[in-house]
Amino acid sequence: MDAMQDWTGQVAPALGVDPALVTATQDAVLDMVRDVAHGVVRPAAPLTAYVVGLAAGRAGAHGEDVAAAVAAALAEVDALLSARRPATG
Repeated sequence: MDAMQDWTGQVAPALGVDPALVTATQDAVLDMVRDVAHGVVRPAAPLTAYVVGLAAGRAGAHGEDVAAAVAAALAEVDALLSARRPATG
């Protein structure tokens, strides 16, 4: 975990992203990546994370709260994943 924290502490500011935003959303993003990798197909996981980032960036460009946009995008991904799961019962 230290290597990941070191990396995000370097890459976030290098790309103009607040490291605190990364820290606040990292667990939820990592959970989403895991769920997509196992529920869809592995290569879809980083692409989905990229799309979530694009959605959050678009929201930020329109003056919206970026952390809230990440949460909304993750909720939408979760809903899509839930729709893919077979019904049990």
